Amino acid sequence: MRLSLEKLIPVPLKDRINEYNSWIWNQELVFNSGERISIQAPSGTGKTTLIHFLYGLRKDYEGKIYWSAFNMSAINAEQLSQIRASYVSVIFQDMRLFPELTAWENLEVKRRLTNTVSEYDAEKWIERLGLKDKLDRPARTLSYGEQQRVAIVRALLQPFEWLIMDEPFSHLDHANRQRAIALIREVADRHRAGIILADLEDNDFFTYSRKLLL
Repeated sequence: MRLSLEKLIPVPLKDRINEYNSWIWNQELVFNSGERISIQAPSGTGKTTLIHFLYGLRKDYEGKIYWSAFNMSAINAEQLSQIRASYVSVIFQDMRLFPELTAWENLEVKRRLTNTVSEYDAEKWIERLGLKDKLDRPARTLSYGEQQRVAIVRALLQPFEWLIMDEPFSHLDHANRQRAIALIREVADRHRAGIILADLEDNDFFTYSRKLLL
């Protein structure tokens, strides 16, 4: 699945967009299947806004976003659901777990809906990220780092051609970050999927085909 951005401008930043010298806003860009893209986005440049645009959570922009032939500003609810279920997975900065559900229940909601990862594999992934003893705890009682690891595993429990991430390791120490990166890389490689990672600072978490400044 190809991602195309055509002169994309967020309406809230429209009057300030020329101040940023952005490599993304108001540009013509094409990201091909399997690419690994790093987006460095200093505070105030619209990092989370871009992630929300790509995932179809917001439409307050000018220009066009295409996932292959799907125009994100014009698709219907059924088409958007299809994109999210089969082609694009996301790790949100704010995790968006169900707070009253346990860590495992949060994973099972996604796993059973998509039916692409076995219960055995899901358990192994969560064990790799050091959360085996946290599965029965409500998500609201977990630390930010623990919630972030649950959110990472949840995003991998579906088919995807692109994984988009908004500061996915911000609450993780070095050891847990390396474990999460290894798992993401392994699953993304299995899917031959592209990656778009937006973060405040430059990074070398993955072998990127392009690094862009928002």
